[in-house]
Amino acid sequence: MHRAVLVAVGGNSLIRSGQRGTISEQFENARMTASNIAEIAALGYRIVITHGNGPQVGSQLLRSEAASNQTYSQPLDVCVASTQGEIGYILLNSLQSELRARNIHTPVAVVLTRVAVKRSDAAFSAPSKPIGPFYHKETAEQKRSELGWDIIEDAARGYRRVVPSPLPVEIMEIEVIRRCVADNIIVIATGGGGIPVVFENGDVTGVEAVIDKDRSSALLAGELGMNRLVISTDVEFVYINYKKHNQEAIRDMSVVDATKFLAWGEFLGGSMGPKIEAAIEFLKRGGEEVIITDPAHLLAGLKGDSGTHIRREGTRKD
Repeated sequence: MHRAVLVAVGGNSLIRSGQRGTISEQFENARMTASNIAEIAALGYRIVITHGNGPQVGSQLLRSEAASNQTYSQPLDVCVASTQGEIGYILLNSLQSELRARNIHTPVAVVLTRVAVKRSDAAFSAPSKPIGPFYHKETAEQKRSELGWDIIEDAARGYRRVVPSPLPVEIMEIEVIRRCVADNIIVIATGGGGIPVVFENGDVTGVEAVIDKDRSSALLAGELGMNRLVISTDVEFVYINYKKHNQEAIRDMSVVDATKFLAWGEFLGGSMGPKIEAAIEFLKRGGEEVIITDPAHLLAGLKGDSGTHIRREGTRKD
């Protein structure tokens, strides 16, 4: 599909480092991302937007647990559904405002999206997906002891809860999303990697998990026949030797290079690793290019002026 792009917005793009994550902060941060996406729309692209929900779904779980003696609690799949609505609303409002400011009348829709996984996925016995805020070591140990959480140290930024992250198998609302794209509707879908569900005895049942949004985004972009996938994160480029004295920004990578760096441990799980893995999957399925950059450089990245560009052969097409 030419002149079409899927933009995967990180949950941390809406809650920046050092912020409390208030709704007003999230709206303010969303406007930067929305501004760049509106500029992409002005170039005539058909656009699908996905988003993460790591900080938000963690907060939703905390609220559910804290109020469990006064109201019903929410399982993780329902928390994912709730954050799809919350973040979808923030992105929808922000993007429509930016489109109107440019006199662009393309409609925008939010699609509640389920993603099927397999109950047999090994991830259910080895939680690895970080959610919620970062904690100091003492607080994290207290959560582990009192709530039974699985805790890991995340990219030298602190300690964080982890939950199962099974591989996405099927985008349940793919036909709805496909029709939106065909009708030139900007669609916000597959939020938080999608609401995790399994097929059991003919029924669709939610499960306690969070699917990696970049893997779901790669699956969705491939199913839609898109040739470009843009992954928004908190850095302008992908780096090797990240946060070391010899840190180096990588502007162009082939699938071979990306696979090699992964094997060398350059990209950590729960951080850049899943993004690179998703990029490789998308390109192996027929995609042409993956761009990884931060919200401020989405448009520049799409134009080839910023970000890390990953292709099957690693050569840039100007």
